[in-house]
Amino acid sequence: MLSAGALRAHLVAARLAGTVTTSREESLRSYRLFAAGDPRVLLGLEPERSWDESDLLRLMADRCGVSNDPRHVSGPDVIDPDRTMAALDAFAERLGAVAAARAPVLLGTGHPHRLLAFYASLAAALSAAGCPVLTPAHGRCVDITTRFGVRTYRLDYVRGVAFVREPGTSRDAADGGAHTHSPLPVRAALSAAADACTPLPALVVGDHGWVCGAGQLGIETIGLADTDDPAPFVGEAEGLVSVTVPLDDAVPSRHYRPLTRYVLNRACLSR
Repeated sequence: MLSAGALRAHLVAARLAGTVTTSREESLRSYRLFAAGDPRVLLGLEPERSWDESDLLRLMADRCGVSNDPRHVSGPDVIDPDRTMAALDAFAERLGAVAAARAPVLLGTGHPHRLLAFYASLAAALSAAGCPVLTPAHGRCVDITTRFGVRTYRLDYVRGVAFVREPGTSRDAADGGAHTHSPLPVRAALSAAADACTPLPALVVGDHGWVCGAGQLGIETIGLADTDDPAPFVGEAEGLVSVTVPLDDAVPSRHYRPLTRYVLNRACLSR
């Protein structure tokens, strides 16, 4: 069993929290774009109120622990590991509740190369607990606007976790998986489930557009987010996202394994 103290130390050592690899410049740029209503950083969220840059900086300081000083404009960003730990506990609590209810779940990621294994372990544990792990719209094409223009991706599932990949790429693990912030994949999945009159998820677990896109549609969501992704934290503040865990979402995949063990143990889903 991984103790809270050991996990906190790991978060800092692996730079999942503490001083992280995300730069202050990246974070502040995202806050400016969010305040301007740029869909690339809204991630499918439609905020109920107007959020300016100072509002977002205060929110992110409260939820993540970044500096609230607007004069701090460069260098690595910071995440308070105690805030990460508290959010992981809340994340585990929601997983435990959905497992106890044996309710259907949908898991998806915009970071398949980094986070697929983390979500796949959750999917396996939820399935073992009796939760249907949904895979709607498997193989469906989704057109997503990128900086290179509109590109067509295929919605795929590996070990119960959804992500998009380039058509024609291997179906092995996350090979060919694309990094995306778009809410279109989760919209396609939910639309397919509704059209087929199959169960909708009681909980969506993921990041980026998977969290914000589902939350905006009124489905409970929990997920992970970095300091340069303010949308999930805004969604949490406005009641559209149940739990957002602040952490660096782009460290090597192996560093998320201790989080998996901790969350599953806290959710009483360890095998």
